[in-house]
Amino acid sequence: MRVLDLTRLLPGAYATLLLADLGAGVIKIEDPRGGDPARAMPPVADGTSVYFEVLNRNKQSMTLDLRSPDAAPVLDALAAQADVLVDSFRPRTARRLGVDAGTIRKRHPRLVCASITGFGQTGPYVERAAHDINYQALSGLLSARRPEGRAPEVPRFLMADIGAALNAVAGILAALFQRERTGAGASVDVSIHEAALSWLLFPAARWLVAGGNSDPREVPIGGADACYNIYETRHGGEYVALGALEPKFWAAFCDRIERPDLIPLQNAAPAEKARVLAQVRAIMATRTRDQWLALFADIDVCLSRVNTLDEALNDPHVAARGATARSGGTTYPMTPIAVTANEWPSDGEARRTRVARARALGADTDEVLDAAGIGSRARDDLRRRGVI
Repeated sequence: MRVLDLTRLLPGAYATLLLADLGAGVIKIEDPRGGDPARAMPPVADGTSVYFEVLNRNKQSMTLDLRSPDAAPVLDALAAQADVLVDSFRPRTARRLGVDAGTIRKRHPRLVCASITGFGQTGPYVERAAHDINYQALSGLLSARRPEGRAPEVPRFLMADIGAALNAVAGILAALFQRERTGAGASVDVSIHEAALSWLLFPAARWLVAGGNSDPREVPIGGADACYNIYETRHGGEYVALGALEPKFWAAFCDRIERPDLIPLQNAAPAEKARVLAQVRAIMATRTRDQWLALFADIDVCLSRVNTLDEALNDPHVAARGATARSGGTTYPMTPIAVTANEWPSDGEARRTRVARARALGADTDEVLDAAGIGSRARDDLRRRGVI
């Protein structure tokens, strides 16, 4: 599969990264005047933005000024050889550039065109500018994640952007599968705002059941229950996470901490739950993190250490699975999907077949255009006029 990536920044780049890691040939098309703005984002390692590096491995890079009238026939030649085109322009901009699905698919009906935009292709917000914090705010995600009695916090994770990327990949793969059956391409409309909204499955369900009277944070895993919580241990700053939702896990946990009297209180009334939680917090503060992990090593209670980022990236299970890669002085997570023809791989090699560093701006322009039938003389002319 050949993918043309016209996107900028995170959501589109992560979507095409997943496709590239799964084996698609991704051509990242960037503006000749500086390329993707992510290239300039700190921190920088070995002269390259770390953010750009981790999002754009395994892709080719070519330059093309989509605002130039001379870009249209070049893009058309590329689209003729492509299976998927992904863009992240607001609808009005996409139409002005001639890269919207309606325009492209008239000439290339087998092409799958995926547009990842803030608010989708329709609706009153369609042309609004926004970023992840705005999508989380509008969707209710910030309110649902608000700590008790405190104002909403600035989100440290770009959940809307990542969610949109995952949904885009699902839509693209579904459209490609449909094309195998029908021969026709498709248009895939992905809204980042709706991706944020989709994270609210549990809070929204609870709200609907309660007839609109419940707190949107009131979910079974919201932090009020002792069986599903994070506990600080004796060494300050070291934590363990307990996920003993099932009664058998909670019972095993209570037995091991020598408090069988707490077993029947797993689903107690709110006031009683608060008392149980306080007691368990006091107990967990009596031993170090490693001591607790050793105590529970031989039974299943869903207790784990809360790793720092360094510990997480160097976890022995992560290493055994080949779940990270190191490139350009940077260690980063790989795509967490293993696709094999027969048995499961014995290690991480089968799904981590290649990790090519992000390419310099326009490094593959000549190769890509030559393969599209645009010869050296035409390329020299396009380069002279600043089109590529």
